[in-house]
Amino acid sequence: MRKLVLAAAVALVCGCQSVSDYMDRKTDYRSGGPAKTLPPLEVPPDLTSPERDSRYALPEQQTEKSTATFSGYQAGRREQAQPGSATPVLPSFDSMKVERAGTQRWLVVQSPPERLWPVLREFWKENGFELELERPELGLMETQWAENRAKIPLDPVRRIIGRVADRLYSTGELDKFRTRLERAPDGSGTEIYISHRGIQEVLESTRDLGTTSVAPTIWQPREIDPGLEAEFLQRLMVKLGAQEDKAKQLAETGAPQFRAEIRKGVDGRELLQVHEPFDRAWRRVGLALDRVGFTVEDRDRQKGLYFVRYADPENAKDERGLLSRMFSFGSDAKVKAEQYRVLVTQAGSSSQVNVLNKDGAADASKTASRILALLHEQLK
Repeated sequence: MRKLVLAAAVALVCGCQSVSDYMDRKTDYRSGGPAKTLPPLEVPPDLTSPERDSRYALPEQQTEKSTATFSGYQAGRREQAQPGSATPVLPSFDSMKVERAGTQRWLVVQSPPERLWPVLREFWKENGFELELERPELGLMETQWAENRAKIPLDPVRRIIGRVADRLYSTGELDKFRTRLERAPDGSGTEIYISHRGIQEVLESTRDLGTTSVAPTIWQPREIDPGLEAEFLQRLMVKLGAQEDKAKQLAETGAPQFRAEIRKGVDGRELLQVHEPFDRAWRRVGLALDRVGFTVEDRDRQKGLYFVRYADPENAKDERGLLSRMFSFGSDAKVKAEQYRVLVTQAGSSSQVNVLNKDGAADASKTASRILALLHEQLK
């Protein structure tokens, strides 16, 4: 008994972590827990760094300050070696701002998408995500499903055995994020949109099972979390060089406004009126499609068209929940995804959104109305 108590005490001391450390961490998507950072290596004060033999040093590429003399070359190398003169590993993005419409936020950075793409890939990996979709030609990047380990309560038992058997704990929730890059209307910058989707594990209905059977679990979609989207936008701003206080202030800037409504067109069919010019409406519709979970197969900005697939839950006899049927997470889903086109056009100072069938003709079906309703929920 004494040995058992001693072992428990040692485990408690070794596994103990400050509760405040976990409370301060809103998100932790790293599968093995938060990454450990090691202090940088330092040269002891009684030692000096050995000089490299200049015979084996490769000359740098020529610049405006390049010289043809060996003495000038050595002077240039000494200047580069001075502390503080080295260039940062990551590029700095000083000019950025957050724009907001309704519950949607996006980041505007004065840099081309080609320069931002590798930084975004590194950003998601640093935050514990693996990428399952990368389409630079569409400016689209999507993570795999991941669990937010910061939501797991830090009780005394987990503090003791958490480091040994942390994977025994689960939140029953998974998240994934889609990042969309769009060139700014003036062509000088990039708009970055981050959209969230979440699912949760629930018990399946037991009415068709025997009384002694254990009900299996299934994954069902849960509500979109704009707070998580804002959190990762804020983290991205810090990654791009903004101070944490400034990034938080920018992420909270602006009050939501209602900017879209469903109304009847001149032909009697429903359309979605977005009270913004085409450039902005086009980007917001793309973000709305990402949020709701449509499969965007292609897009043509010149014609204002998104080519999407949508599985209408009302077209199949399935007794599961509406959202669960629409997203088709279960392997027994009977809903077939059909092709549609979402058309965005300029209408004076505003824009209109219409749903077309796969051939590009006007669609007045109930499915088209439901697609408009889903988009309206995100754009209003």
